[in-house]
Amino acid sequence: MLYPQSNASRAVLDLSGLWSFRLRETDPWRNIAVPASYNDQVPDPDFRNHAGLVWYRTKVTLPSCFAGRRVLLRFDAVAHSCRVFWNGGEIGAHRGGFLPFEIDLTDRLAPGATGEVTLEVDNRISHSTLPIGTEGGTAFFGSDNAGILSVEAGKRFQQERGINLPAFDFFNYCGINRPVRLCILPEKYIRDITLVPALDGTVRFEIDAPGIPDGETAVSALDAEGTEVASARGAKGAFRVERPHLWEPRPGTPYLYTARIRAGEDTYDLPFGIREVKVEGTQFLINGRPFRFHGPCKHEDSPFRGRGTDPVVNMTDINLYHWMHANCFRTSHYPNAEEMYQLCDREGIVIVDETPAVGMWADEHYGWDLAEYHAQVLRDMIARDKNHPCVVLWSLGNEPSTDTYPEKARDYWMPLYRLAHEADPQNRPVTLVGCQNMYERDLIIPAMDVVFINRYYGWYNLSGDLEAAKFALRMELDWWADKGKPMVLSEFGADTVAGLHGAPAEMFTEEYQVEFYRAMDECLDERSFVVGEMPWVFADFNTCQGPMRVGGNRKGLFTRDRRPKMAAHYFRGRWEKQEQDDRKEPR
Repeated sequence: MLYPQSNASRAVLDLSGLWSFRLRETDPWRNIAVPASYNDQVPDPDFRNHAGLVWYRTKVTLPSCFAGRRVLLRFDAVAHSCRVFWNGGEIGAHRGGFLPFEIDLTDRLAPGATGEVTLEVDNRISHSTLPIGTEGGTAFFGSDNAGILSVEAGKRFQQERGINLPAFDFFNYCGINRPVRLCILPEKYIRDITLVPALDGTVRFEIDAPGIPDGETAVSALDAEGTEVASARGAKGAFRVERPHLWEPRPGTPYLYTARIRAGEDTYDLPFGIREVKVEGTQFLINGRPFRFHGPCKHEDSPFRGRGTDPVVNMTDINLYHWMHANCFRTSHYPNAEEMYQLCDREGIVIVDETPAVGMWADEHYGWDLAEYHAQVLRDMIARDKNHPCVVLWSLGNEPSTDTYPEKARDYWMPLYRLAHEADPQNRPVTLVGCQNMYERDLIIPAMDVVFINRYYGWYNLSGDLEAAKFALRMELDWWADKGKPMVLSEFGADTVAGLHGAPAEMFTEEYQVEFYRAMDECLDERSFVVGEMPWVFADFNTCQGPMRVGGNRKGLFTRDRRPKMAAHYFRGRWEKQEQDDRKEPR
């Protein structure tokens, strides 16, 4: 599914703005901003904590100048599932809150006419959704107090009231989180494009344009100045760019070409980069050179908008990554908005692209229905993001249970690992992010192309004792050293209250956060097979209420409104030195 584009043959009508909204069918309609999560737009606990159905509606008019064109209604993301109605009749449905879907309105919306689109959105999460819900009243980091009669009765009371809490540590922001658009296309149009570049400048291509003969299909490659540098005819084949400029993460040059596709009456311009990603031994290679990941993990989370897409927030965040000399982030824990990938293509920031499989900490989550759905989400994510040069690694999910019943976990995750390789035309490496566990029993994490592990020595365990934390981390790294795989410490961090200081570096102070990272980095720098560090997390973010969360998760290098803590300055100095060292290496 191609990203919406306006050009000589296509037009896009943005439906962002004020929509009508109601929390219950009996409520009066009120205004709500789209795109944005609805939870924080009204100072009412019913909005913030609502679990169940909500409704959106708006009027849509197709200008008469678009007569004879195909009209698609596109939603970039609606969390978590929805039914779509047109003038009161259901015309489509979608499951999943982080990937786009389209509905054809050509036969329903005549040029010059107006219709009404209504969405029934369901934000409930369970053992059959991604991300996972608790199906009960105990939240992530809550206290079960299992066996206490009154607590068990209280949990049943929560269930009767429809309380629906996450099995994951971020707020369940919901609604129309990303843009909604009308896409006006030729009757026969380009539906999809696949590009597979090689370092010698050869680019294999395949164009999906149903009903358009191969003889009416062609591709031209344009350089950054718009000059044609290669071309080919047909719906499938290859072209070659002589003396290609490679796409490289900063401090290299994120050079982008454009593939201009023509098929019948339709055209589409697709930016692409020529680059190669490989794993060799314990090295992660981009364009044949060792690459070290350094950049904090990232949530889509900001004040007012919740998880809503905002280009100003995106640009600000990426410029803060540049300020830190960071070169990557993981889309923890779901595919991000496409606008962010486009920005990272242009800005040279590497992305580890992750499915929303988070909260699978119980073996009961490994059900067949979830496995089939998980596979479809993985296919759709790869299909959406396959052409982005910034995407260098697929992540199947975050912190599942893999050690209690290791064979059961292997039977669930290994088919997904194989599927990721089969579904990706560029055959990028694949990982699964491992939780703190009995790693010696784990059959899955060591089998990935790159080992990603989340570890919180010195915070959730061995709390406050950094010498013991270093001892434990070194002991575990000794175990991983002979596995022959590159490793990334994909999460590590300490909750830090901005402005809280102390002469002794004690937990929750800014000083402790810096000393925590300094201690962990000391261990990482001793190991050549460690090819990256991804601190948790870029900025403080919202979570549901819990005894370990004071106004959300405070592990950010920045506050939620993007003010740097001391740790941001620490990594800025560390990563600047790494960037300078990279520049010294011969190319």
